[in-house]
Amino acid sequence: MNHAELGAYLKSRRGRVRPADVGLTAGTRRRVPGLRREEVAHLAGLSADYYTELERGRGAQPSAQVLAALARALRLDGDARDHLFHLADRPVPPAALGPDAHVPPALLGLLDRLTTTPAQIITDLHETLVQNPLAAALVGPPPAVRGLAAGLVYRWFTDPEARALYPAEDHPHHSRVFVADLQAVAARRGRDPRVRRTVAELRRRSAEFTALWDTHDVGLRRADHKRIVHPVLGVIDLDCHSLFSEDGCRRLLWFTAPPGSAAAGQLDLLSVIGVQDLAAPAGADRRTDV
Repeated sequence: MNHAELGAYLKSRRGRVRPADVGLTAGTRRRVPGLRREEVAHLAGLSADYYTELERGRGAQPSAQVLAALARALRLDGDARDHLFHLADRPVPPAALGPDAHVPPALLGLLDRLTTTPAQIITDLHETLVQNPLAAALVGPPPAVRGLAAGLVYRWFTDPEARALYPAEDHPHHSRVFVADLQAVAARRGRDPRVRRTVAELRRRSAEFTALWDTHDVGLRRADHKRIVHPVLGVIDLDCHSLFSEDGCRRLLWFTAPPGSAAAGQLDLLSVIGVQDLAAPAGADRRTDV
């Protein structure tokens, strides 16, 4: 790994991102043409000191997770993202798989503009890639797990706590929709080992999943009406919309409520409450993607 080249590359990419491109205000006292170091660190979920050391060509080799987060923060396209991994001497992961999946800059740009409604980007296996503050306040941040358990579809059928996001009477509906969606993903992905392993493990661990899978019902989850259980605000009735990436492997989800409705008022309160789960027990872990 060449620390100096990696640092120089990060600095050059940082200088090309305008604050407005990532939803930031430029201000009047900005001394750099692009982003500040602390802004890149914040967007990537890193400490400012850690990022500064990287850009100065020091410190330990960054992990694949850190590199993926930096690629999103710096709005790198596919080639630029792959180059970042090469400089860090890390294997380039498949662009469309897992929680480290690459997110097209255009999709991130749309997410940046959704500042007044909960929105997030997930993979087709429902692994959360990035979310805005309102989405984190609504459904919680992504779980600190890797592997198959990073996807909500897998957790839905293997971890009862994953279902706390929705009222119990809505669970059968979501189970059917999740399985029909996964059928479509599995058909499109063909022999993709991650999808095949997900299906095999779910068939082994969940009789409910197996029964639904054997119906062969298929349907991508493009839109849905959802009742989401929030620990402070109670049940919130929302419409969920999806925008698919060109390859279908990533989805931008956003939630809306009719103007003047009770849910619209709850979303207004959500922006005040933020990510504080005031009604949740200490140490409780809220769900995450939907």
